[in-house]
This record gives sequence, C-alpha cells and structure tokens, in this order.
Amino acid sequence: MTKPPELTIKVFADGAELDAIAKLAASPLIKGFTTNPTLMRKAGVADYRAFAQAVLRAVPDKPVSFEVFADDFEGMRDQATEIGRWGRNVNVKIPVTNTGGVSSEPLIRELSRRGVSLNVTAVFTLEQVQGIAAALDPAVPAIVSVFAGRIADTGRDPIPIMRACKAALRALPRAELLWASPRELLNVFHAQEAGADIITMTPDMLAKLKGVGKDLTEFSRETVEMFYRDAQAAAYTIAVPRATAA
Repeated sequence: MTKPPELTIKVFADGAELDAIAKLAASPLIKGFTTNPTLMRKAGVADYRAFAQAVLRAVPDKPVSFEVFADDFEGMRDQATEIGRWGRNVNVKIPVTNTGGVSSEPLIRELSRRGVSLNVTAVFTLEQVQGIAAALDPAVPAIVSVFAGRIADTGRDPIPIMRACKAALRALPRAELLWASPRELLNVFHAQEAGADIITMTPDMLAKLKGVGKDLTEFSRETVEMFYRDAQAAAYTIAVPRATAA
C-alpha cells in the first residue's frame, strides 16, 4: 500500500457552531479558524459582536477570521476597523470585490498600510491575486483565500491556478495562500501539492482525516458489511420462486 504524504499544510476549521469551535480550539491539528456571514446565519447567530467575542474567548491564541458585511467601501472600512480591534489574533475578511464587481484593492491597500491583518476572500482568479499582491504591505500579515473548491465546480483544475497564485505572492513573505471550499479530503493533499499554506475544513471533513492511509481491502470489507447491516435493519426480503421438479 502506498503511504499517504505527510500532512504539512496548516488546517483552519471553518464554521460557526460555537461548541464545535471551542472543542477544536484544543486540538493541536487546528492552527486557526474562519467563518463568514452565510455560515453564521445557518448556525442561527443573531448578534455578530456577541458571537465573535464568544469565539475569541474560546480561541485566544490562534488566528480567527471575521468578515465585513457592508457592500459599500466606506462601510467596509468602518467595519474592518472595528473588527480589527477585537483581538490581536483577528484577521479581517474583506471580499475581493463588492456585489457590483468593483475591486476592493484600494481599500485592501489602505487597511494593509494601516497594519490591519487581512484575509482577502472570495478570490477566484490569478488576476485578482496579482492585484491583491500589489496592494498588500509586505510587512503586514495577510491571508489570500482562493476558492479552489468552487473553481473545481466549474470543471477547471484548481491546482495549476493555485500554483500560479502562490508564485504571485512570492514577494510577500507574510502573505499566506489559503485553499478555500474543499470538496473532499483528497483536496488537502491537492492544496499541499499546489503550495498552499492553509486549507479550511469543516468539522465533517475534519472527521474524515482518520481515514487517511486506511487499508483499502479492509475499507472494501467494511463497505460490504455496511450494505449487509442496513439491508438486515430494513428487513428487506425477496421472494425467490423455487424450480419445480420435472
């Protein structure tokens, strides 16, 4: 059996369930956390600030990314300034454009020059990464979140795109490339192969890590056992007519 590659990429947990975040905060595997308004809404978060403060109490010493939700750049600037005050371990997530497709590069440049640690999100193209790279201050930490999983959903191979994105950030020693929206566990190793520094993983995907390197013959047997067990539990029967004697 071929041994799987060693896991060297940083794993950030992605979600908005406070209990899960608190539990994962104690894991040495988890190097940071990300969330977004969509995940927060699905989790029933009603008070953004109160949720963020609870997360930061549970995660005082690992990076945590919180996203602005204004659509105008003045509103984004105000929210980013406030979010940046919430903790030294906070990265402020700024979308690469607003909903009208207008680039956030001027705001990224301003905030980065002010020393705000950013996580530029919803990035899909090499051209966007090149613009972000030109806007970031090389002395200030930053994360560039490229949605490789969603790129793959369009039928494109994200690995060469991510390699090119990594090269575009080469002159920024404090900027990290994040593989966002993975679709399967194999994407962890795809991200690592492409040179990404970080990958986000949901709790469900994190649970699959225990299968890395699993013996495939045993996995086959377990799958057969699952089918058999479920058929028995459902009490399925098939009436088979018996052949009559001639």
